[in-house]
Amino acid sequence: MFKKVAVAAFACTLAYGAAAPVPAQAADVTLRFAHFWPAVAGAHKQLFQVWADTVAKESNGRIAVEIYPSQTLAKAPAQYDAVKNRIADMTATVQGYSANRFPLTQVVELPGLVKSAAQGSCIIQSLYDEGLISEEYGDTRPLFLFTHGPGHLHTTGKPVITPEDLAGLRIRRPTAVVANLLEAVNAQPVGMPAPESYQSMQRGVIDGVALPWEGQLAFRLNELTPKHTEVGGLYTLSFVVAMNNDVYAAMPDDLKKVIDGNSGMAWAKKAATVFDDMDTKGRAAAVEAGHDILTIEGGAENPAWKPVLDKATETYLADLESQGLPGRKVHARAVELSASCAQ
Repeated sequence: MFKKVAVAAFACTLAYGAAAPVPAQAADVTLRFAHFWPAVAGAHKQLFQVWADTVAKESNGRIAVEIYPSQTLAKAPAQYDAVKNRIADMTATVQGYSANRFPLTQVVELPGLVKSAAQGSCIIQSLYDEGLISEEYGDTRPLFLFTHGPGHLHTTGKPVITPEDLAGLRIRRPTAVVANLLEAVNAQPVGMPAPESYQSMQRGVIDGVALPWEGQLAFRLNELTPKHTEVGGLYTLSFVVAMNNDVYAAMPDDLKKVIDGNSGMAWAKKAATVFDDMDTKGRAAAVEAGHDILTIEGGAENPAWKPVLDKATETYLADLESQGLPGRKVHARAVELSASCAQ
């Protein structure tokens, strides 16, 4: 009896096999994508996940992307090296978290250059495409570069009106470029990745942060900083989405074309759109909460702020030149691009 049932079942399977569901084909390549933004952040949902979905679709499922947000695969300062050493296959990270590795790239972070993510992303991707900073990326394969919008100052108590008001305040700084700005006004820059800012502020380790409105929203810092000072053009921050060289090299040519087609200026602009939108939402949240927002007239050109910011720029560029690096050449081109990218 058992044999008859088994044979009947097998025959049924043959007869209706065409209608049976077929398991999804396994991807030829699976990319482990590490970043430090929370999974609820706009950067994760509207940029990195969209990129992952796009390459999956355009490769007909032959490229799968597993995204590891919130530093789950590697801590923020180690994410670039994690890609270099193939702990992760790709990352979106801050160049300045790898100290002294991208000094020419970080020229874009200097005061007076960037007033929106769209402008900054155009500048940095152009500098890379023109070969002015590309030699800094031999360890990985950059897919696209971008910046956030203008960085501002957000404090727990004391409002910042002039540079002198920063004296003695412990301010989270993202990179050495911003540290130079803060040191010039006798503030105490505290180096830490953005995800650590909330807990540090809760514990009283820092008095405020230097972040764009996007960062205030992504890391919930509007909950702790009711005082905000907008100095247009104060600084920005550079980012890169990079892939492990060997992972890319091992791909078949048609899949390389999918990655190449989702790289470069087009995706730098997509990133900028997301970050500028998040800036708008982050600021709106602070307004809705009734926070004090001071906008400095003239931004980086304000007479009270300009001498300090100009000095910080000169100090950074002079240091690059002393190392034999063409800091002034890159900065001069960034200034030209700042004008054309703003159009």
